[in-house]
Amino acid sequence: MKIAVNTRLLLKDKLEGIGWFTFETMKRITRSHPEHEFFFLFDRKYSSEFIFSDNITPVVIHPQARHPILFYTWFEHSIPNALKKIKPDLFISPDAYCSLRAKTKTLIVIHDINFEHYPEHLPWLIRKYYRYYTPRFAKRADRIVTVSSFSKNDIVSQYQVNPDKIDVVYNGVNKKYTPINDSEKKVVKTEFSEGRDFFIFIGALNPRKNLTNLFRAFDIFKRENGTKHKLVVVGEKMYWPGDIKTTFDKMDHKNDVLFTGRLGIDKLTKLVASAEALTFVSYFEGFGIPIVEAFKAGTPVITSNVSSMPEVAGDAAIITDPFNSDEIAKAMNDISTNTKLRNQLIEKGKQRAKLFSWEKTANELWHSILNTVEN
Repeated sequence: MKIAVNTRLLLKDKLEGIGWFTFETMKRITRSHPEHEFFFLFDRKYSSEFIFSDNITPVVIHPQARHPILFYTWFEHSIPNALKKIKPDLFISPDAYCSLRAKTKTLIVIHDINFEHYPEHLPWLIRKYYRYYTPRFAKRADRIVTVSSFSKNDIVSQYQVNPDKIDVVYNGVNKKYTPINDSEKKVVKTEFSEGRDFFIFIGALNPRKNLTNLFRAFDIFKRENGTKHKLVVVGEKMYWPGDIKTTFDKMDHKNDVLFTGRLGIDKLTKLVASAEALTFVSYFEGFGIPIVEAFKAGTPVITSNVSSMPEVAGDAAIITDPFNSDEIAKAMNDISTNTKLRNQLIEKGKQRAKLFSWEKTANELWHSILNTVEN
């Protein structure tokens, strides 16, 4: 069997959510199935680290697809031309885009459709592109994979897609996330939080990650608790101007908010394992991988009661209203002052983390692939 894969988000040292999904699943699938041929379709020069096995043929297709006009050119002209030459049995697109012109059987992965609920958080042209094409991609695809039951129901509701066409395949978690000892934590705190206990946020600094209410909650926590805790923010600033920056500038304790930017996996895993808790209170997520990463690292989690997060967290986290800063602040206070609660959450989180692995994700994605080809 020949399988073509959209791998344009496999970018050296720049993997983000969808890129990690592509990396972790395709690495396992290609190595586990040497009897099949895989064609990885890149939109620029690729790194050899992404050619996981001998049964992969890399193909570079221009132009670089990083803008709606170039999205259209790549998926509606370059991809169909490439697929005509390759003649694959299946085209897999892990980033929710596909080609409306290509005749090849197609499996797409739609991680979430947050832009349907919060379109104002995206630049105008990108928003228009997503909202015009994504429902068409969903109808064109022979099969859809998504990463939570919440997202499946959302896609069905928004786009009137037959639910039988959608498979739920949960994300996995990197095995490098693991608890560390107190002496290691001390080293990490010296490097990142001025030697203080800290809460941690991980993610792109965009509006739906709800940093505004997290900043307000941290201020409330500091004011009422009087501790020397820090808030460590890991991630790149995407749409920083606006409410996020305004809220930050007005903080009483903004000097206790420390920004790291993007971190490599080795530093990130140790940072997560050293935190008092992960504060992941987005108001929309298709899955929320940091929740499971924190569980695996032995770190308590504070998350939201909306979208997919209760589904992923189960009973292993403190679930809060993301629009209520007082409630988030109370959760921070409870974890920092209640040792029994903290230990219970850590143990529940470790058990919950066992439900998620990239091996399981890859195996379930492979079943979806076979289902697409055979039907």
